Amino acid sequence: QAHLMESGGGSVQSGGSLRLSCVASGYSFASATYCMGWFRQAPGKEREGIALIDQNGWHDRKEIAAGRFTISQDKSKHTIYLQMSSLKPDDTGMYYCAVRLSPYCYYTADYPHWGPGTQITVSP
Repeated sequence: QAHLMESGGGSVQSGGSLRLSCVASGYSFASATYCMGWFRQAPGKEREGIALIDQNGWHDRKEIAAGRFTISQDKSKHTIYLQMSSLKPDDTGMYYCAVRLSPYCYYTADYPHWGPGTQITVSP
């Protein structure tokens, strides 16, 4: 059973930066086929995808992340990261990581494993 735990959220002013981490356990990060992603949910809005990364290092990001957010991973630490800069108040929300132990890497909500989330609040 995959288990994920996010960290790194907090309160920042507009224009600030944060780095989120998501530590994975319960599966072999080094040898598994997987797609891991960062998603977020703002108050009153649906959960939306931000960026994806797979076991080969292929990665993708949505337009909301272009030029500001970067996804990466450190397999030795069983961890993926989301480096965020130029944060805006609209980036406020709960940020989640998710994993699918398959080669299908899409921005859908049907990932079977999710972390509990980490809150980000960006003030003007």
